[in-house]
Amino acid sequence: MISTELDAAGVREPLLRQAYRQCRTLNAQHGKTFFLATRLLAPCQRPAVHALYGFARSADDILDDVESPYTVEQRADQLQQLSTRLFTSLVEKQPTDDPVLTAVVDTARKYDIGWDLFDDFLASMRMDLTVTEYPDRPALERYMYGSAEVIGLQLLPVLGTVGPREEAAPHAAALGKAFQLTNFIRDVDEDLGRGRVYLPADELAEHGVDRDLLQWCHANRRTDDRVRAALAEQHAITRAVYDQARPGIAALAPSSRACVAAALTLYSEILDRIEAIDFQIFGRRATVGKRRRVAVAAVGLGKAWANRLRYGSV
Repeated sequence: MISTELDAAGVREPLLRQAYRQCRTLNAQHGKTFFLATRLLAPCQRPAVHALYGFARSADDILDDVESPYTVEQRADQLQQLSTRLFTSLVEKQPTDDPVLTAVVDTARKYDIGWDLFDDFLASMRMDLTVTEYPDRPALERYMYGSAEVIGLQLLPVLGTVGPREEAAPHAAALGKAFQLTNFIRDVDEDLGRGRVYLPADELAEHGVDRDLLQWCHANRRTDDRVRAALAEQHAITRAVYDQARPGIAALAPSSRACVAAALTLYSEILDRIEAIDFQIFGRRATVGKRRRVAVAAVGLGKAWANRLRYGSV
């Protein structure tokens, strides 16, 4: 299967093929829902998506490897080294022996993905080293631009559009933000374990919630009523961001619509699960079951094949 995808994408050089294979493995192992959605793309699109995922995963591993012995300063240095190696290879066109960077640089050149998007992403990753909470939504929005919105903007050239890319860009950015906001709500408990809170402090405070109360919920594995009200508000805000993103599906190339629609459906259903358990997110993780994921993927696969037959795609 991977050889078919690489052939369809025009990747011929053996070392480059191996680099893309490694990125695909990372995606399959660590991004199961995302990987399932990529199966709905045309084969020629998949290697590039795996490469972008692999790069994001490389940065994330520096930040969140709980067994890592490295200090904050050492992790900052590792991120800077990653940034320097990427810049040297992508902008100065010097080869790298890092397979993930090899693949993502090839993808960036092929699809004209700007260096600035990678730079903004890494800037937000650096914030995670020292910033553990956000006073208000503008502060959180600044973080999310680099950590989530630019992911949608990086993917957009790979997905393709039926009109000017700049018209689809706000929707792509909103979808990246919606996915991350969903994670922020679902993972409050897990993030507290890492010393982080990704919900605006002033909006929590309106419901009488602060870090101490969240820590109490974390320690006691129960959701205080004040926290439930605050989470319900964040839930509604996230729903509205999905509404901003959804019209962008029609702006995508037909070969990409089923994939993005499936991803949007599955991720937004995490919000359904959170609501269904009455925001009892401490000590449990709201997930979409495997049967439902497969069902959504099956519907998407049918639509993907219909679009390929109608519009033509490798």
